[in-house]
Amino acid sequence: MTGDWAVVLTLTRAILLLLGLATTAVSFRAYLREGTRYLRDATIGFAFITFGVLIEGFLYQLTALTLTQVHVAESVAIACGFLVLLRSFLR
Repeated sequence: MTGDWAVVLTLTRAILLLLGLATTAVSFRAYLREGTRYLRDATIGFAFITFGVLIEGFLYQLTALTLTQVHVAESVAIACGFLVLLRSFLR
């Protein structure tokens, strides 16, 4: 990856991480205020999605995993997050 694109990717991932953390925090505060199962599950779902964004960067930069393997790990975490969100919507 060229230097300029690596910087763009790093900045983009950092923004995604901050947005995910903010969304998870807002959801968690709403859960603490309301105490509903829906908000608890939403918080867990957003946390999984944010974790997926976080681990992709760490795994790619700090391990010998291939880009495909890193994307699989990220996709599994994000899929779990969406599954939890979907379950919370359907209850």
